[in-house]
Amino acid sequence: MANKSRAKKPTTSRSPETKIIRELAKILDAENLSEIEMEKGDLRLRVTRQLTGGVPMTVAAPVTAPAAAAPVAAEAAPKTKPADEAGAVTSPMVGTVYLRSNPDADPFFKVGDSVKVGDTVLLVEAMKTFNPIKATSSGTVTKILVEDGQPVEFGEALLVIS
Repeated sequence: MANKSRAKKPTTSRSPETKIIRELAKILDAENLSEIEMEKGDLRLRVTRQLTGGVPMTVAAPVTAPAAAAPVAAEAAPKTKPADEAGAVTSPMVGTVYLRSNPDADPFFKVGDSVKVGDTVLLVEAMKTFNPIKATSSGTVTKILVEDGQPVEFGEALLVIS
């Protein structure tokens, strides 16, 4: 009988990690996402699911955008991979990217601005937390690959520093 109670523990675990995973899974379902990742201190969790059926829907698609715009954006995204661009700063998580600290503030940077390693260049909001994205190298911002308020995926290239 002792073996049966031990076998049940993993499925009914109430550890903090299990609770976080369940919350992430709820967000996946609620937002119709295929993947979500979070990082807090040394803890890094990634929850994925395989969507069945049609093409995944974009959560924040503009209402006035023509229907043909969504497939074009989906085709363009794979062309810019983090490994394709030297100096690319990538998103460490799924979320919404912001180019400024608040709607009334100036952007953190513009194309042509110099940045140093560790400078905050963007914010990514995930689970109602604003996470600063730091410059991974010193140099000049040569490309901005995202727009303010745009949803981003884990590993997506956000900007390029040369």
